[in-house]
Amino acid sequence: MLSERRLEVLRAIVQDYVGTEEPVGSKALTERHNLGVSPATVRNDMAALEDEGYIAQPHTSAGRIPTDKGYRLFVDKLAAVKPMSPPERRAIQNFLEGAVDLDDVVARTVRLLAQLTRQVAVVQYPSLTRSTVRHVELLSMAPARLMLVLITDTGRVEQRMIDCPAPFGETSLADLRARLNSRVAGRRFADVPQLVQDLPEAFEEPEDRGTVSTVLSTLLETLVEETEERLMIGGTANLTRFAHDFPLTIRPVLEALEEQVVLLKLLGEAKDPAMRVRIGHENAHEGLNSTSIVSVGYGSGGEAVAKLGVVGPTRMDYPGTMGAVRAVARYVGQILAES
Repeated sequence: MLSERRLEVLRAIVQDYVGTEEPVGSKALTERHNLGVSPATVRNDMAALEDEGYIAQPHTSAGRIPTDKGYRLFVDKLAAVKPMSPPERRAIQNFLEGAVDLDDVVARTVRLLAQLTRQVAVVQYPSLTRSTVRHVELLSMAPARLMLVLITDTGRVEQRMIDCPAPFGETSLADLRARLNSRVAGRRFADVPQLVQDLPEAFEEPEDRGTVSTVLSTLLETLVEETEERLMIGGTANLTRFAHDFPLTIRPVLEALEEQVVLLKLLGEAKDPAMRVRIGHENAHEGLNSTSIVSVGYGSGGEAVAKLGVVGPTRMDYPGTMGAVRAVARYVGQILAES
């Protein structure tokens, strides 16, 4: 275990290095931070931190920089999440509240996160498999043609045209709409097949039963089609600002960002709402070994339906980034709950 003083020295090194981009020396530390000890003591503490792998000396400099292990300890023990100021919170709320649908919410969230953190923003779409049905609408387009509109609790809207085996009257349509919503509204998508399997039997006419079965098949197909995970990424140009933070080139990072499967794995399990910070070599994908990923779940009603986060160099403002990611996730969840 490191002493409190050495933890303070490590915290000061991380803060200075993130802020100045320059390796940090003992003289600068004692001048900029009220550590309450002599430069010689700070030098001894830095030597101990280096021996234990928390800081390292770039071969071109007399100063020290944090290692992945040093950043990990900083995030776990020393970094208080920086709260957003009231004007920042209002700006987030106003920017996101103007969204007209789920695609717009996701697009605005990506743009906002990239601007707030000056990193690459990644937002996962809510998956229907983790959603609940808000409402099913059935509209008559022609005597034997219907439109099915599925609305989820996350604001997602799916539309399908249905060709019925026989004409379906307005009375039967109203009956089916009411029966369907009484069974599935507010229920998880995974539960829907079981909830509707005997619905055709509630209709007396054989022609009506055929149409009800066709409608149910379309509803269940919609679930299957939409289970694939989708991401939106923004702010990749921000990486060029940190080109010197990446060994040799940023190409491996850009290539990794193009692989959505990699990013989904790194964001973590969607239903886990906890904040996760993966630093450097904790990212299994080699192209992202020089990056850190800060992610958190978002959703309505206290349950996460998807993840959002940012990717940037390990030399990032962790307290500020964690605060921004958490605040944006909270507002996105509120918007989904109210939509």
